[in-house]
Amino acid sequence: MTDTLIGPELREQACETGGDLPCREYDADLWFSEQPTELEFAKSLCTDCPVRLDCLTGALERHEPWGVWGGEIFEKGNVVARKRPRGRPRKDAALIEQAAEAELAARTRELAIAGVSVS
Repeated sequence: MTDTLIGPELREQACETGGDLPCREYDADLWFSEQPTELEFAKSLCTDCPVRLDCLTGALERHEPWGVWGGEIFEKGNVVARKRPRGRPRKDAALIEQAAEAELAARTRELAIAGVSVS
């Protein structure tokens, strides 16, 4: 994530809260990886970020085309439950997808309570 994409306001807010931004400490490629496991790791790093909700709100407003923003995976401007790996789907792919969709629905409800509109 670069300065122009996040903006100085989020950096200032993170400094005021005394926290460091994980996206500044780790390799930026992690947040834009093609590997689902790396994207899940990036999401986990966002969990305790002091500006997570502001980052997510900004990404939603900008319709970010891809990457991890505010602890969520964006693909083609939409929040997705998980990144699908390349290749043939697993036999239990439907069950895995249902679980991921349920988890995304729960996170969306939590964000709605926090005042973040996820479409």
